Amino acid sequence: MVDVPLGRFEELVADALDEIPDDLWALVDNVTVAVREGTPASGLLGLYRGVPLTQRDAGYTGMVLPDRITIFRQPILARCRTEAEVVDQVRVTVIHEVAHHFGIDDARLHELGWA
Repeated sequence: MVDVPLGRFEELVADALDEIPDDLWALVDNVTVAVREGTPASGLLGLYRGVPLTQRDAGYTGMVLPDRITIFRQPILARCRTEAEVVDQVRVTVIHEVAHHFGIDDARLHELGWA
């Protein structure tokens, strides 16, 4: 396991978000992204909570709480031996969770190599 300080880890998440093409990111709607510590034993690297774009209808208006993407630091660090591996895993995890916002499920993400 490698140790990447919280501040550096948050930078890696921001860098991964910056890699998403602008035209695609422009479609992201009402989403927050946060880093949490998590627990290494959970194995949960990231979590999307919300209503995917593909499921939103005319009733999705007004005072709707933002969807939440959470990236868990400790489980990612537990899987990695080097910071380079952390960079790669953060990237995969961020893209995976953003894809859920677009309505892409785990089976399809696995097919595409983002699981």
